[in-house]
Amino acid sequence: KGISINICGGTVRCYNIAQEVVYSEKEINIDVPLVVRLAGTNFKEGKKILDNSGLKLISAENLDDAAKKIVEAIK
Repeated sequence: KGISINICGGTVRCYNIAQEVVYSEKEINIDVPLVVRLAGTNFKEGKKILDNSGLKLISAENLDDAAKKIVEAIK
């Protein structure tokens, strides 16, 4: 019913992950709610990429926020 992506990367640059999530969403055209939570190196930059993508994905601040948002989105 929905997809929740939770990235906890110490050395992974979150803006790279965010760029790939945006690219993948555009290529695949996911038709279920998509919540993305980033934590790690450059997570603020990654969150900006997600928030400014123009896609219907939902950005989460932390794991608890992500869980609440995906549950609400699939209702």
